[in-house]
Amino acid sequence: QVQLVESGGGLVQAGGSLRLSCAASGRTFSNAAMGWFRQAPGKERDFVAAISRTGGSTYYADSVKGRFTVSRDNVKNTVYLQMNSLKPEDTAVYYCALRSRSLGSKFVKDYDYWGQGTQVTVSS
Repeated sequence: QVQLVESGGGLVQAGGSLRLSCAASGRTFSNAAMGWFRQAPGKERDFVAAISRTGGSTYYADSVKGRFTVSRDNVKNTVYLQMNSLKPEDTAVYYCALRSRSLGSKFVKDYDYWGQGTQVTVSS
């Protein structure tokens, strides 16, 4: 069984930065791709970023390219999402997810385990 625990969310002003972390339990982390998704109230869960098993490939939603960076530490079993130049439209609950494949995906259905989410609120 895999457990994912996100942290690092909070309230920040527009233009500010936050770094989200997602710690994974279990021995599957280094063999799995990881993804970040977000869900605003009343909206569907949307893809934000993904990173391959080795960290060699990363993928981003167009809305966050150039502002967000996904990375991972396979020794610490942790994936990160550095968010810069935050905008009010980035406000959402952010979820990390684990996919038992080498490469990430932008589709919710492709992920096998999910964290509980962490709230990010960006004020204008």
